[in-house]
Amino acid sequence: MADDRETWTTEEFGRSHEGRVGVLLPDGTVPPPALFDIGSGSAMHESSHWSVYDGRFARIPRAAALRGVCSCGWTGPERVLDWEAIGQQDLEDAADEQADACCQDWDDHTTTVEATAIPLPATVTHLLEQLETEIGKLAESAPLAALRAVRRMETTASATGYWAARHAQDDATPAQAATALGLTEDAVRRELGRLIRGSRHRT
Repeated sequence: MADDRETWTTEEFGRSHEGRVGVLLPDGTVPPPALFDIGSGSAMHESSHWSVYDGRFARIPRAAALRGVCSCGWTGPERVLDWEAIGQQDLEDAADEQADACCQDWDDHTTTVEATAIPLPATVTHLLEQLETEIGKLAESAPLAALRAVRRMETTASATGYWAARHAQDDATPAQAATALGLTEDAVRRELGRLIRGSRHRT
């Protein structure tokens, strides 16, 4: 069974802060995924997309409110659905404004996560931005040279990442590292392991 819910991520935080529109029922509970018989034997289609909770099918309840949710456990404010105004309209169209508000709530949440992460020195931020700009220009005029530059960046990241990861393991707990990087503790452990295992520069 495939779940077709729409999710959002940022490049930096990835699935540590994967957001989506969540559904609340009138009693304040979260409904289970909706199942649809697609008429091919025992195959069932599973959906947690907020738009299917319109109460049109007996086994699928009607949503009372929408809210932004994040894989980190954060939840946004409830966006109540006015069913008298919605009437017989398709929920995905009728509640588009509330769904957009949920996305904005989640976006504000990730902005807060970014603000609470450990800051980078201004010189490092400037160098990274300048490097991205210069390689972008090079990709247009000399794409092979740009590829070589990217490979050099990867080599440098691997070499420096190994020692950064080793020192981070000594200096911070997984919880402290998670807060500093805006990741979950599991994601931090995976990232540190990847950087340590992936580098050949261990001298």
